[in-house]
Amino acid sequence: MQVYGLIGNPLEHSFSKQYFTGKFEREHLEGCRFELYPLERIESFPFLLASETGLKGLAVTIPYKETVIPFLDEIDAKASAIGAVNCIRLSAGKLIGYNTDSTGFKLSLAPLLLSHHTNALILGSGGSSKAVQYVLKELGIAFLIVTRNKKIAAGFVHYDQLDAEIIQQHSLVINCSPVGMFPHEQEEPAIPYQYLTKEHLLFDLIYRPAETKFLSQGLSHGATVKNGYEMLVLQAEENWEIWNE
Repeated sequence: MQVYGLIGNPLEHSFSKQYFTGKFEREHLEGCRFELYPLERIESFPFLLASETGLKGLAVTIPYKETVIPFLDEIDAKASAIGAVNCIRLSAGKLIGYNTDSTGFKLSLAPLLLSHHTNALILGSGGSSKAVQYVLKELGIAFLIVTRNKKIAAGFVHYDQLDAEIIQQHSLVINCSPVGMFPHEQEEPAIPYQYLTKEHLLFDLIYRPAETKFLSQGLSHGATVKNGYEMLVLQAEENWEIWNE
């Protein structure tokens, strides 16, 4: 039996198990199963590896995309540059980390970009945010990171600093935070939505619900919006290729 899985906490919002179970059925991939492994602490990771035989690959989600790295034997060059891992391949007794969030995000975002999308606001500073930052650098899009952390640094702003000028200057807004994710659908990132226009593009890495309050606010002001479903599908398929190299 070839075993694949997802580590993170919590996992009730998980896309991966449903997606890969369906993939195994659609593509008649026998002898494969996908499991959820909720870990209360990343320090439990070695115990999971010791107890689960047949593991070939793991996906990694919130909040362990950064803290899992010290447990790995290797990470590829892109994941190293990003500083976050969302895919682990188990090969010849080694744990090798990759970042496929970046690929999924880039392929999902790029068709929507217009010439005026030259400056972005990134909401959140965790592992997913780091993948987004990497992609925006590749695309030549300048960005500010919006954070709740009161220890402000260069390139960061607080939510309470956002005003009409900042929103108008940044026509691409990307939510990398879990705010608005199931089961907290009534929450939304605390940005001044009244300054959004039809020139804005709002991208939410959340896929459930399909239309978060963040995206709904964008639509109400004429903005273009997209959720994270396609990104998740793209990164899941790249995970599968890596796990089965």
